[in-house]
Amino acid sequence: MIEVHELTKRYRRVLAVDRLSFSAVPGRVTGFLGPNGAGKTTTLKMIAGLVKPTSGEASISGVKYRDIPDPVRHVGMVLESTAAHPARSGRANMMVCATSIGTGYDRVDELLGMVGLTEHAGRKVGAYSLGMRQRLTLAMALLGDPAVLILDEPGNGLDPEGIAWLRNFLKWLAGQGKTVLVSSHQLSEMSQLADDVVIVSAGHEVVSGPLDQVIKGSGLAEIRFRTPEPERLAQVMQEAGATVRMDGPGTVLVGGLAPEQAGSLVAAGRIVIYEMVAAGGLEETFLALTGHSGQAALS
Repeated sequence: MIEVHELTKRYRRVLAVDRLSFSAVPGRVTGFLGPNGAGKTTTLKMIAGLVKPTSGEASISGVKYRDIPDPVRHVGMVLESTAAHPARSGRANMMVCATSIGTGYDRVDELLGMVGLTEHAGRKVGAYSLGMRQRLTLAMALLGDPAVLILDEPGNGLDPEGIAWLRNFLKWLAGQGKTVLVSSHQLSEMSQLADDVVIVSAGHEVVSGPLDQVIKGSGLAEIRFRTPEPERLAQVMQEAGATVRMDGPGTVLVGGLAPEQAGSLVAAGRIVIYEMVAAGGLEETFLALTGHSGQAALS
């Protein structure tokens, strides 16, 4: 478990992180989100003991990182993709790390297979693509089989297939009971990956909590229906307490209900629909809460 309490970092006149508090718990993926300059990387480095806080504290399983005995067996970190030596092969880099922490070489081959680098293990890391280096760095972070993972933009450089692989892999790790804290600006991906989110802006928390509750609490989550019976659908939804608005001929936007509830009402009312899709989500919530209005602010 990761706990951050009133964490603050000031660089002379720049307040990078401002009294930030949140937690990341075992068995769940926590997405750490914010525009550029929001203080995400600084926060992760303070959790990892690489940057000294001005005030406040961060702990892992109740202990500050610097006080954890044999920390690589408790915490795995990917804060940059340049940890591996470019003149050594991927396997050689892994073996050096394994030797330094006292892990057997069988773990090296196991992890290279897990991250999809078995065929490239003998190549020098300098010839790796950015996505391959990201995979290797993740494998190195997992050598000690840590219970906590702290990852800063782990999807950078991955192609769509790699991003899908990373999503499933991190979900699997969380399913093993690990605490997974991931910073990212890829909102569409985080909406599929994260169980919980922490959204920050200008160094302070804007909102945090389970992803579905954060989206629902923003008031922006809606379901778009296309139907030949818009008036009847609108009436049924309003009677169930939902907010309803028309969005063109035959299109109804419904807010305040879970998809399961709305779908059950449609079925019970025998209402014909052509389409039922989520019309609001993490991206809309993020942009509204942080005051940013474009993808450029996220990259």
